[in-house]
Amino acid sequence: MAERPPYEAYAGIVATFGGLLAAAGAAGRVLDRDPACQTALDYLVLSAATFKAARTLSRDEVTSFLREPFVKGVAHTGDDEEPVESGDLDQAIGELVTCTRCVGTWAAAALAATQILAPRFGRLLTWSLAAAAANDFLQTSFVALNEKSEQLAGRN
Repeated sequence: MAERPPYEAYAGIVATFGGLLAAAGAAGRVLDRDPACQTALDYLVLSAATFKAARTLSRDEVTSFLREPFVKGVAHTGDDEEPVESGDLDQAIGELVTCTRCVGTWAAAALAATQILAPRFGRLLTWSLAAAAANDFLQTSFVALNEKSEQLAGRN
C-alpha cells in the first residue's frame, strides 16, 4: 500500500512560496519599484528565462548536487530521477525539484522578483537565461536540420 502523500510538507512549500512572494512585493513597495513598468517583451524574455532555469534546475548535470538529497539513487541528468519516498519534506522537495513545471513556477517568481528588487542584476540574469534558452532551441534545431538533410541526401 502506498504511503500517504506528504500533504503537510506540500502546505509548507506553498506557504513558503506565498510568503516569499508577498515579501518580495512588500520590498518592492518599500523601494518604490513599479512592476507595472514591465512590457510584453519583458514577459516573453521572462518566459524563455523561466524555461531555461527550470530545465537547468530539474535536468542538468551541473545542478544535480541540488537534487541529490531528494532523489532515489544518484542524481545525474534528471531524466530518470525519482523523488525519495519518505512521506516527508524530503519527498515533497524531491517532487518539486524533479518537475520542470513545478520548479518553473519558483524560477518565474524568483526572476520576476529579482527584476523588480534588483533591476540591473535581474535583467542581466533574465536576459542571459533567455539567450541560453534560445541557444538550446537553435542548437537542437540545427542538429535536427542536419539529420534531416543527411536522411534526404541518403535517399538520392
